[in-house]
Amino acid sequence: METIRSGGQLIVDALRIHGVETAFGVPGESYLAVLDALHDSDISFIINRQEGGAAFMADAYGKMTGKPGICFVTRGPGATNASIGIHTAYQDSTPMIVFIGQVGNDFVEREAFQEIDYRRMFGQMAKWVAQIDRADRVPEMVARAFQIATSGRPGPVVLALPEDMLIQEVRVSDTRRYQPVQAHASPAQLSQFSSMLAAAQKPVVILGGSGWNAAACEQILAFARKQHLPLSCAFRFQDLIPNSDPQYIGDVGIGINPKLAQRIRDSDLVIAIGPRLGEMTTSGYTLLEAPVPKQKLIHIHSDTLELGRVYQADLMINSGMQEIAAALVALPAVSENPVWADSVTDARAELQAWQAEPAIFAKENAPLNLWQMVQELQKQLPADTIITNGAGNYATWAHRYFCYGGFRTQLAPTSGAMGYSVPSGVAAKIIAPERTVVTFAGDGEFLMNGQELATAAQYQAGLIVIVFNNGMYGTIRMHQEREFPARVSGTQLQNPDFAALARAFGGHGETVATTEAFGPALARAVEFTREHKKPALIELQYDGNLITPGASLMTIREQAITSGK
Repeated sequence: METIRSGGQLIVDALRIHGVETAFGVPGESYLAVLDALHDSDISFIINRQEGGAAFMADAYGKMTGKPGICFVTRGPGATNASIGIHTAYQDSTPMIVFIGQVGNDFVEREAFQEIDYRRMFGQMAKWVAQIDRADRVPEMVARAFQIATSGRPGPVVLALPEDMLIQEVRVSDTRRYQPVQAHASPAQLSQFSSMLAAAQKPVVILGGSGWNAAACEQILAFARKQHLPLSCAFRFQDLIPNSDPQYIGDVGIGINPKLAQRIRDSDLVIAIGPRLGEMTTSGYTLLEAPVPKQKLIHIHSDTLELGRVYQADLMINSGMQEIAAALVALPAVSENPVWADSVTDARAELQAWQAEPAIFAKENAPLNLWQMVQELQKQLPADTIITNGAGNYATWAHRYFCYGGFRTQLAPTSGAMGYSVPSGVAAKIIAPERTVVTFAGDGEFLMNGQELATAAQYQAGLIVIVFNNGMYGTIRMHQEREFPARVSGTQLQNPDFAALARAFGGHGETVATTEAFGPALARAVEFTREHKKPALIELQYDGNLITPGASLMTIREQAITSGK
């Protein structure tokens, strides 16, 4: 279509061409022309209460759908608030496009009101940063943004929108819809893959990264079954296969099962399909030695720049996840009964032992057993429940003990960003209102973006939030006791009544301090969200000494003092 349109209208028309149905943001005078164009469109614009929440919601959208999450924020403070979500999308390889209002071209380079050079600001945390200075370039540059965000290793793109450009009227044609491009494994690489697998004695597979869909996850599981391979999942990618499946042997990340870690160290072939093999997945680059691992390594990733970046693998394959899954499932079985076949059963048994109830609750005589709390969640909730969390030790109770039901039942930041839990939970419930959404949030983490409960109430997103209230920044306190025992500084918290806060937002709120009280409280929360389509919150009040399943704070302190720290 070639008609006279404003820059703002061209932005919205381009979003519609590229299939956008939902956008997240906080309004600003710098992009009023876009807001006006959205008024007459069929795009749902979710109004957030802070730009960090909007960017996290866009990240969650990108993770759940595989399509770019769209976020609109205003210049200066709006952009800086949104930066946390952009950084998360970059480290998590999530497709996202952030549109930022900008001062007019006639004011540029004068440090005008709220002016920032976004190319410099976001240069290291986005795949592409650009400014659309002319309205007739809008269709071209928006199409390029979608192409870059979704091709190769997915990630965020930032486009700045000068205010005068958005009201400029031009005659220009629209583009076609974007087409994501991914590499494929060559026949020679697949042949080498089969040869290396056939020669192995103790192979282990690590799945991770982005670019998957439900069909690809099913294919990779079928491949593992055919080849009798044990499947592990990288840090916060535990939902790539159902955790109840016999092939699943655990997650490779923070707090890894020591027996799984040893299994990877002892392996003679590690097959990494999708993960970057970064610090969290490799336990600080110790599971695999850098740059040349002791184990044979096959590394498959969607970005050529990631291959060989840290580890010089024996076989490096540049491929999209959907493409490699389809290729691997088609490979013939290397053996009907390979020598490693029993390792799957053994590793699975090690996982189940690792997930057994920890002794710390009986030892400390704790009124609230967090392991039992997770079992109650598993008992009451459907298998496709989406669990979201941010950063903090409390997330261990989800990562280690919750049995994720399969693709897109987990939303969590590999970047370690606090404040992710509530926005991602709200976004998940907006995107998939028919599914149950439960958010794990720490007491410190919740208050970083807890204001998005207002967004949940406004858009009838009936998620359930579980706040772990131990009165401290727990992860930092744990490290503090390990490095500077008995010198508590900067980690104490005085918290509000979280349950009352939830009710103030129009939701349901309860406080739980005992194991017996949690099950009935969860049932009431589930019923409330179904009936009223508003958020429910359960505040867990428990002893902060119970910092991890394996050790209390006092134990960590005593060990540090004994070691001479």
